[in-house]
Amino acid sequence: MTGIRIIQACVFISAAAALLLGWLWAADRIAAAVPRRIRRGVLGWLWLAPAVAFVGLYLAWPLVHTVVLSFRDSSSQAWAGLGNYRYLVDDAAVHSALRNNLLWLVLLTGVCLGTGLLVATLADRVRYEGLAKAVVVLPTAIPFVAGAVIWRFMYQYQPPGLPQTGTVNAVWTTTTGAAPLAWLVDGRTNNVALIAVGIWMTTGFATVILSAALKSIPPELREAARVDGAGSWQVFRHVTLPHLRPTLVVTTTLLAISAFKAFDIVYVMTNGNFDTDVIANLMYRQLFVDRDYGRASAIAVLLAAVAVPILLINVRATRAERETA
Repeated sequence: MTGIRIIQACVFISAAAALLLGWLWAADRIAAAVPRRIRRGVLGWLWLAPAVAFVGLYLAWPLVHTVVLSFRDSSSQAWAGLGNYRYLVDDAAVHSALRNNLLWLVLLTGVCLGTGLLVATLADRVRYEGLAKAVVVLPTAIPFVAGAVIWRFMYQYQPPGLPQTGTVNAVWTTTTGAAPLAWLVDGRTNNVALIAVGIWMTTGFATVILSAALKSIPPELREAARVDGAGSWQVFRHVTLPHLRPTLVVTTTLLAISAFKAFDIVYVMTNGNFDTDVIANLMYRQLFVDRDYGRASAIAVLLAAVAVPILLINVRATRAERETA
């Protein structure tokens, strides 16, 4: 059976490559038949046509179909109008998930960006830069599900008087002498504990991007500032930070999107219980547990509506970075 699937995959890849080459050949012939003054523009659009068709088939059409489903009932058979969107406005669980997502947005984005910038800046000044950054980047190689399982054991709770098998509680009780905390159950700590796992697994991503941007700053600029008498903080504020601003905007938007898409960590560690639900986990429950396709589609549209402005900011920042490069 595996051999047949391998053969089918090879045939599919070969056919796709042949079709693409055939289309490029046909595009050249079509462009040659049009007037020369518009030939270049026509050829460009013809070459882009396969990519545009691919994006339309796998991105645009599912989005449109999801919007249509969001106006239907739970079985997608009858028209429900704005009923599913009224659910988003009125339901307390949705409001709680949005508040938690906002907390993820503020803490995950702010801490990852600040820590990544700090590590990238300080590591740039030491000889063991590679080792220092490797320690921070290493968690990004772990899948989010695996990281969530690791930290679920780390946060494990035992009642007072029993040996604390969870590392966090063992350290907490030893250093403070206080009672152990049910990190994932206690409403005062559970959301922050979950976000801390996301920060641990995402900070390396911000560090790599900001470190690369830091390396692109001409060292002559900082040397000139130091010759003029600027201190380390003044060099960072007036030379380094302005050059990093486009990269900081792009990194911030990527981290913000990651915060709004938070799912794996919450699903594995609490499954949204104890007031830790997020929008993606709520959508999963509506779709696969409650089988309410209309509400799940409405939540998906809400996520898309939140992500689109962030993506537009990302695109503008990327263009600005290219113009200044």
